[in-house]
Amino acid sequence: MSAVSGPATANPVKYIQHHLGNWHVGHGFWSVNLDSILVAAVLAGIIMLISWRIGRNLDLDRPTGMQNVLESLMEFVDGMVQEAFGSRDPFVAPLAFTVFVWVFLMNSLDLVPVDLVPKILSYFGVEHFRLVPTADPQTTFALSLSVFALVIFYNLKIKGPIGYLKTFLFHPFGKWLIPVNVLMSAVEEIAKPLSLALRLFGNMFTGELVFLLAALLPFYVAPLLGAVWGIFEMLVITLQAFIFMVLTIMYLSIAHEEAH
Repeated sequence: MSAVSGPATANPVKYIQHHLGNWHVGHGFWSVNLDSILVAAVLAGIIMLISWRIGRNLDLDRPTGMQNVLESLMEFVDGMVQEAFGSRDPFVAPLAFTVFVWVFLMNSLDLVPVDLVPKILSYFGVEHFRLVPTADPQTTFALSLSVFALVIFYNLKIKGPIGYLKTFLFHPFGKWLIPVNVLMSAVEEIAKPLSLALRLFGNMFTGELVFLLAALLPFYVAPLLGAVWGIFEMLVITLQAFIFMVLTIMYLSIAHEEAH
């Protein structure tokens, strides 16, 4: 979130701790962050509404405006999927494009001033509210586990249960080292959702923290630092959404290609 125009508080530690607290229910492992779920759901609803509106007014002969932009982006993503899969997949390209748009919108909320939304919601009795869902590990792990579930689905669909089991038993060292094969294959599979989740979370959490630190600076420094970091953060926001999309495509393509 971008910086405010003056020093936030005389107690920086308390200020940062307050802003890093989520609006949640439950405790410990069973805690659920309501702010992340709410913001992600609202953005998903906006994506569905815009897609529905554009779909109702499609003009195949003379596309204009948003239809042109979306078609260009979709063609780009579809080309990436064709390169990875070697053929057109009617499911993966729309999935990858949706993932990119959704993650990009969630990331972009990091540019909203750090105190704006929490201050407004405090008048309604909401003590903590984090606006950026992807700065919350619960969100990034939910996204990565959804991709991981699709990877398992593709493996089972293409190889069958027995074929998928064989990839754990006999890869990479053959039948004489089955225990080692199982361990290495399991680590390889677990690393996929971990890398997806932690990469996105780490980058967005860092950006959020820098904006909070900038907000603690004097009023004659905070806007300049916030603007400079905001320009850099726009690149990070786009890049992280793109990386998440590309890795989603690659993991699904690996599950597909290993059948050959």
